[in-house]
Amino acid sequence: MKTWHWMAVGLIAASSLLGQGVNPSPTPWSGPLAWNRFYDFPEMVRVLHRLSADHPGWLELEVIGQSHEGRNLWVATICPPDAADRDRRPAMWIDANVHGNEVQGTEVCLYTIWWLLENCDRLPKVRDLLKRVTFHICPTVNPDGRQYWFEAPNTSSSSRSGKAPVDSDRDGRFDEDGPDDLDGDGSITSMRKRVEKGGTHIEDPDEPRQMKRVVPPALGTHVLLGSEGFDNDGDGAVNEDGPGGYDMNRAWPTDWQPEWRQFGAGPYPLYWPETKAVARFMAGKKNLAAAQSYHNAGGMILRGPGADSEPEYPGEDLRVYDEMGKAGEGMLPFYRYLVIRKDLYTVHGGFVNWCFEGQGIFAFTNELWNSEQYRGRAAGADEGGRGRLTWSDQVELGATFRPWSKVQHPEYGEIEVGGFTKLSSRVPPLFMLEEMCHRNMAFTLYHAEEMPELSIPELRVETRSDGLLEVTAEVRNARLIPTRATLARERKIGRPDLATLTVQHGAIVLGGILDGPPLREELRAATARPGRLLIEEGVPSRGQRRLRWFVQADGDAPVSLTLTYDAEKGGLVTKNWTR
Repeated sequence: MKTWHWMAVGLIAASSLLGQGVNPSPTPWSGPLAWNRFYDFPEMVRVLHRLSADHPGWLELEVIGQSHEGRNLWVATICPPDAADRDRRPAMWIDANVHGNEVQGTEVCLYTIWWLLENCDRLPKVRDLLKRVTFHICPTVNPDGRQYWFEAPNTSSSSRSGKAPVDSDRDGRFDEDGPDDLDGDGSITSMRKRVEKGGTHIEDPDEPRQMKRVVPPALGTHVLLGSEGFDNDGDGAVNEDGPGGYDMNRAWPTDWQPEWRQFGAGPYPLYWPETKAVARFMAGKKNLAAAQSYHNAGGMILRGPGADSEPEYPGEDLRVYDEMGKAGEGMLPFYRYLVIRKDLYTVHGGFVNWCFEGQGIFAFTNELWNSEQYRGRAAGADEGGRGRLTWSDQVELGATFRPWSKVQHPEYGEIEVGGFTKLSSRVPPLFMLEEMCHRNMAFTLYHAEEMPELSIPELRVETRSDGLLEVTAEVRNARLIPTRATLARERKIGRPDLATLTVQHGAIVLGGILDGPPLREELRAATARPGRLLIEEGVPSRGQRRLRWFVQADGDAPVSLTLTYDAEKGGLVTKNWTR
C-alpha cells in the first residue's frame, strides 16, 4: 500500500493479514475500536470477530458466499441469545459497499453492530427493539472492490465495480489499460502539460492550483491530459479498460435490463456471485420487512421506483414511505428524501427496487455524504471549486489535495500531476465520520422500530342460542409498516397473513373477516376451512384487522379457543380463551 498523507497515517493502515490469503483465519481485533478511521477488508473481518467475542450469543457471524476473488461475504445476525423465534419475528437487512469505492457504508454497518450490542442492556429503547426484531447486517457486498480501493491507487470514484475482468473497450483483452500512479502517492490525480501554443487552459489567477479554460482568441498555457495514466495497450486511448467495469446495483431481477440499455447489468440478473449470494440469503428470510443499503455520496434518502417502466407505488405504501423519509430528513441535516427515477436518474435492476417491488420489503438507499455537511449551504455556490480548496487548506490542512509536481510521462514527456486525492469529495473527512455513522444508524433503527408489532388484546366471546358462540378478535399493529404492503398484495408477493382458530370441545361453523366500521360491519366469510383464514390485506399501518367465527360448543363441556395470527413480515401472536 502506498504511503498516506499524515492525517491518514494509522487511520487507514494496511492490515497485517494482507498477503496471508484471501480469507485468512481471523484473529479478533485487539486494539481499541475507533470510528474516526476506515477499516480495510481484513480489518473489518477482525472487528466482526472482536464484536462476536465481546458479546457471546448476541452476534452470530455467517459466510453466505464468496466474491469473485474468493473473499468471504459476511453477515452478522443480531438477536438475543434466548430468542427461539429469530426467523419468525420481523427482521431487517442492512448492507453497504456494493460499490467498492463507497467505503464509509461499511463503517456505518460496523458502528451499528457495535452500538446495538453495547447498549442492549443500557438503553430501554434498544432492549425493547431487540426483543422483537432481528437484524441481518452485511458490511460489504463488494469486498474485492473495497480492498482494491484501499490497496491500489484510485480516485475517489474509481474501484466502483467488482473485480471480475471485463473487456470495457471491446478489444478482446480484459482490464489491460487502467490508471497508472505516476508519482507514487497512492492516489490517481490529474495530468497537465505546459505548452508553447495550442493551450486550452491557464492557471486560475485567483487560485493558481485550479485550471481555468480560456476562450479564444485568448491563449492558454496548458493542456489537460485527464487522469494519471498512459496508453498501456497501445490503442491510442488512456485508462479506458481498468479493473472490472460493471455495476452490481444494476443486476437485480426487478426491472433488469440488458447491457445495451442499462450499463453494468451483466449478462443476466444476479450474474455476479456477490449479488447471487445476497439474493439467496434474503429470499430465504421471509420475515424481512425492512431493508437499508448504504451508498455515497450526495446526502440523499432514496426510494423507488427507479424507472418509468414501474408505476408509482400505491397510496397506502406511499404514506408509509413518505412518513419515514420526512422523519429521516429531520435526523440527517442536509439530506433530502427523493425518488430515484424522478429526482435522481433512471436505474433498472436496482437493489431497493427489487426489495420492495419484488419482495414486498420497504427499503431505502442512503447516499452518505455531501459537501454541504462539510461546508454548509455555501458549498452549493462554490464557483470553480475554489471554496473546496480553501476548506481543504483550512480544515484538513491540505490533506486531500496534492500540489502539482513534475514527472516524466512515457508519451508526453515532462508533465505535472496533482489535484484532489481519493480521500476527497465522496468520503467524509475522518473527524466527521462518527457523526455520519450515528445519524444514519439512528434513521435505520427508526425504520426497524416501525416494522409491524402485532397484538391480540382479547378474544370476545358471546353466547348465542343453543350453545352457539360468537368469537370476535381484533388483531392490532402498533407500527407504521403494515404486515403486507399493498403492492405485495396486488402482485401476490409472499403469502397472505394467516389467522388460525383451534377449538377443543366444539366445531367452527363459520368464520371470516369483518369489513366496514363497527355497527355496520359485514362478514366476508371463508368459503372453505373457516378455522383457517387467509388475510390478503394483512394488518394495516397503525391499524387493526377484525375477525369473527361462530363455534358450536359440544354440550356443557369446557370450550378452549386458541387464535394464532401468523404474518410473514409481522411475526406470530396467539391468544387463548377458556370457558
